[in-house]
Amino acid sequence: MAKVAFLGLGVMGFPMAGHLARAGHRVTVWNRSSGKAERWLEQHEGTAAPTAREAALGAEFVMACVGNDDDLRMVCLGPDGAFAGMDPGAIFVDHTTVSARVTRELAEVAAEKGRGFVDAPVSGGQAGAENGQLSIMCGGREDDYAAAEPVIAAYARICRRLGDSGAGQLAKMMNQICIAGLMQGLSEALAFGQKAGLDGEAVVEVISQGAAGSWQMANRHKTMLADQFDFGFAVDWMRKDLGICLATADEIGARLPVTALVDQFYKDVQLMGGGRNDTSSLIRRLR
Repeated sequence: MAKVAFLGLGVMGFPMAGHLARAGHRVTVWNRSSGKAERWLEQHEGTAAPTAREAALGAEFVMACVGNDDDLRMVCLGPDGAFAGMDPGAIFVDHTTVSARVTRELAEVAAEKGRGFVDAPVSGGQAGAENGQLSIMCGGREDDYAAAEPVIAAYARICRRLGDSGAGQLAKMMNQICIAGLMQGLSEALAFGQKAGLDGEAVVEVISQGAAGSWQMANRHKTMLADQFDFGFAVDWMRKDLGICLATADEIGARLPVTALVDQFYKDVQLMGGGRNDTSSLIRRLR
């Protein structure tokens, strides 16, 4: 069992850190607002630290799941950042969805300090985190990944190294590109069926067993038909992720015409007041 620090106790990080504790790892948590750390300690064995640096002291692995590029820099760098507390040979595992650029930047800083760095964004949503069934896409040095993978396994359904530093984040971009197109297609299909007077649930029962089936269809069609969206992965976060995808596409010369269009559709949902709604709320603009 390892000594682990977990930084960031949001809807994903809170249950992920819990799985580490239940697996027998010695876990120290840190969160920008201390109330979440206190609530975590009410449910799990472990300790809390007042700064990311103090959480990282003596830890073999430091996991992070925060908001964006700037948040990640904040928890890593500076006198109170995790890198200042990590011992030589310790490994930082970043589960945040961020740009490949900041990943490579921080991996270089970590290497200069004799620390490892694995970018390991996740897919599976809040339910996947709570059930320990996340898909995890990793980038980094082979030896760093090999050391971290048994610890990551506490909340992973599948975990794979896909290349050097930044590869995990690029794979997560592919994941979000797929979801954007799938969600728009599902929204159009369900809205079409309602306009046509069909029983949406009955239709989905049939078509989900064929070539049209997807995770989004199986897990979101009922709430979409019921106009319920107060859960799940927020539109605001999806737009952040799609912005990373579109910026990276410009950098590497890729074309993402559908992704760019769906990003603007999500902007419509934000303007309708749905920024904190689940991404399946895309159907709202078609009604």
